[in-house]
Amino acid sequence: MEKPGSRRLSIEDAGFVALVLLVTIAFAWLLAPFFGAILWGIVAAIVFAPVNRRMVPMLGGRRNLAAALTLVLILALVILPALALGLSLVEQAAALYANFQSGKVDLAGGFDLMRQALPTWASDQLAARGLADFDAARKMFDSTVASGLQTIASRALLFGQGAMRFMASIAIMLYLTFFLLRDGTSLGQKIGRAVPLRPDMRDALVSHFVVVVRATMKGTVVVAILQGLVGGLVFWFLGIPGPLLWGLVMGFFSLVPAVGTGIIWVPTAIYLLLTGSVQEGLILAGCGLFVIGMIDNLLRPVLVGKDTRMPDFVVLIATLAGLDIFGLNGFIIGPMIAALFIAVWTIIAEDRGANLA
Repeated sequence: MEKPGSRRLSIEDAGFVALVLLVTIAFAWLLAPFFGAILWGIVAAIVFAPVNRRMVPMLGGRRNLAAALTLVLILALVILPALALGLSLVEQAAALYANFQSGKVDLAGGFDLMRQALPTWASDQLAARGLADFDAARKMFDSTVASGLQTIASRALLFGQGAMRFMASIAIMLYLTFFLLRDGTSLGQKIGRAVPLRPDMRDALVSHFVVVVRATMKGTVVVAILQGLVGGLVFWFLGIPGPLLWGLVMGFFSLVPAVGTGIIWVPTAIYLLLTGSVQEGLILAGCGLFVIGMIDNLLRPVLVGKDTRMPDFVVLIATLAGLDIFGLNGFIIGPMIAALFIAVWTIIAEDRGANLA
């Protein structure tokens, strides 16, 4: 028999849940313009939390000072180098685009040499599959490269126009990171108690979330930085124009599984070989295979280990989808969503197995 007032209580509960959802959606909409700053603030706090925890006892328990010093470390190691690198990237992209437009960098000539170097059987096979329109392919390749360089070079103007918003995003990120470093543990416990999940499920999801973020940053970002750095140095040593630009591009493509830095250095090595720079082409090919490529093979398993426990094809699809939907932020968001998806269904499977047993 239904107790008096239970229906009214149910309606009130439903109304409160609707209010919670409405207010939460409104708050998320309010924060949407600074989504990237908030995301990177959370990521920075998660990655540097172990450093902050070690500092607290060393500084006599002064959590404010420990968080401030950790923030200075983030500025010195991440923010300032990234800003300097971004400005240099725009300068080199503008210079390379000017060389490309003036004909100093002759990509079309290199494309023609590649076409002429193909053996007869290869040309026949391409023609049989309708892929022998080299002139159209060359024009498309030229326009793509020119458009990409022009886009990067134009970022200087866009940065000047949006400098205030950019600086506001940096300030919000650092401000949030400070408080998450200082109060992250207690704040996480309060949020955890409010989440309507069983404590074991909640703790498993939070633990998996933290592990995935740290593994992604340790493995993906560190490997990308090292591969881009080595690739840029090799390009600089060989006298290839825009070494910083190509190093950054290689670092970016190293984030994409199954693509990697080879999408840059392989065509460049072929171009050098076909244009008569045989020694430079062989050096680049050797460094690409045995230095740049081995960084990923050797360091990623050490840095990531089996923390994420995701198949390579899942990482590939999640990363590409994340980049397509969320832009640069997607290389973290994509694998994170995939990892949490796997974690949720693993918990369900384990829970059902335990109940059936």
